[in-house]
Amino acid sequence: MPSVHNWQLGRPMDYPYEEHHPRTQFAFVFNINRCINCQTCTMACKSTWTFGRGQEHMWWNNVETKPFGGYPQNWDSKLLGMLEQANPGGQTWDATKKESKEAPYGRFDGQTVYDAAKGYAGPDGPKRALGYLPEATEWESPNMHEESATGEAWSGKAFGSSTQLPEHKVWYFYLARLCNHCTYPSCLAACPRQAIYKRPEDGIVLIDQSRCRGYQRCVEACPYKKSIYRPTTGTSEKCVGCYPRIEGKDPLLSPNGEPCETRCMTACPGKIRLQGLVSIDEDGTWTVDPSSPIYYLVRDRKIALPLYPQFGTEPNGFYIPPRWVPRGYLTQMFGPGVEHSLEQYCCPDRELLAVLQLFRTTQQIIFRFEIEQGPKVAEIEVTMPNGTTKAQEIFNDTVIGFNKFGQEVVRVTIEEPTFERPADIHVNSI
Repeated sequence: MPSVHNWQLGRPMDYPYEEHHPRTQFAFVFNINRCINCQTCTMACKSTWTFGRGQEHMWWNNVETKPFGGYPQNWDSKLLGMLEQANPGGQTWDATKKESKEAPYGRFDGQTVYDAAKGYAGPDGPKRALGYLPEATEWESPNMHEESATGEAWSGKAFGSSTQLPEHKVWYFYLARLCNHCTYPSCLAACPRQAIYKRPEDGIVLIDQSRCRGYQRCVEACPYKKSIYRPTTGTSEKCVGCYPRIEGKDPLLSPNGEPCETRCMTACPGKIRLQGLVSIDEDGTWTVDPSSPIYYLVRDRKIALPLYPQFGTEPNGFYIPPRWVPRGYLTQMFGPGVEHSLEQYCCPDRELLAVLQLFRTTQQIIFRFEIEQGPKVAEIEVTMPNGTTKAQEIFNDTVIGFNKFGQEVVRVTIEEPTFERPADIHVNSI
C-alpha cells in the first residue's frame, strides 16, 4: 500500500492510492463556543439539497449535542471502540514531538482506519478502511439526546460550581458537522467502483452517480458517516460543498465569478463559521499565507483543530474547542492541541481578536485580510484554562476582508458601533 504524509498525525501513513493533491482545498473553521443549536444551517442544507424522496434521513449538515448526541447515533464512540479493540492501549499521541510544520500537534502513534483494516478478519471479507454500517434505527433521530448534559449531579458542592470556568462540572456542547472533504478520504479509498473523486480545482469530494452501484462501502468506511445511502435510487449521496457557489455561478452573489460560501455557512446566525479555499503546494502542504484567515487560524496560530485527526483521513474541517468542557474529552476529539488553542481563545491578542470578527460577515469567501489598528478601548480580566486570571487589552481595530480578486468585501471593527436615533423623528427612541 502506498505511503502518504499526514501532517495532522505528524507521520507517514498507508493509503490505498498514491499521493495526489488539488491546487486549492475547500476548508472551514467552526467556533463551537458560539453555536446556539438553532439548526438554521441544517435546514438551509436540507431545503437546498436533500428535500427529495429517499432523502428523508439525509442530513448532510447536522448539529448534534455532545457527549451523548450523534447522527447516526454513536457514530464516533463506535469507531473509537473498534480502533481501541484493534490496537488495545496503543491509540496514543506523543505531544513532545510538535512545533514543526510536519507535526504541529505532535505524533500519533496509534492505528488509523487504514492501519486497523489490514488486521481485520470478518465474514464480510477484507476492508480498505475500518468501519461499520449503521443500523436503520441509528438514522432515525438526527437530534437524539439534544441538550442532554453529563457530569456531576446537581447537588451539594457541584451545584454552586457547576458553571464556573475553566471547566463546568455539568456540561454539554453543540457540534456542527458536515463532510470534511478529507485529504485522504476513506469513502474514496473504499469504493470498489472508483465512483468517488476529489476535484482538482478545490478538493471537494464528490460521488459520480453514473458509476455508483450502491454497495455502501463508502457509508461503511467514512468515519464521520457523511456518505449516506439513498434507497430510491440505489446510490450513495453526500455533501457536495455547494460547488456551484464555490465556482462563482450564483448570478446575484457572484456577478463577476467570485467564490461564495456554502448555504450552511451563510445561513448561520450564531456566526460560528468561516470558510475558505487554501492553496496547496505540490507536496501536499498548505502554502504559507498568514494573510489567509483559514491558514492563519489553522496553521499559523493553531487555534482551530481537526475533528478526530486520529482516524487518519486528514479532515479539512477545523474547530475552535468549547472552553468549558473537560480537557480529556476535548483531547480525545481534537487531539493534543486543545490546551494551546484554548489559551489563545480565552485571551486573544489584538490580531487574533480582529480575525475572529470575520466569522459569518460576508457571503463571498475571504481570501485575504488586513488589520487597521485603532485606539485602546478597554482592559478586562479573563479566566485562563489553568484557572488563573489575566488582563486583556482590547483595541478598536478594523479588520478588512478581500475576495479572490482582491476586492474589499467586508470591513468590521472590534467595538460594535452604536447609533442613537433622534427622539424628534423616532417616537420609540430612548
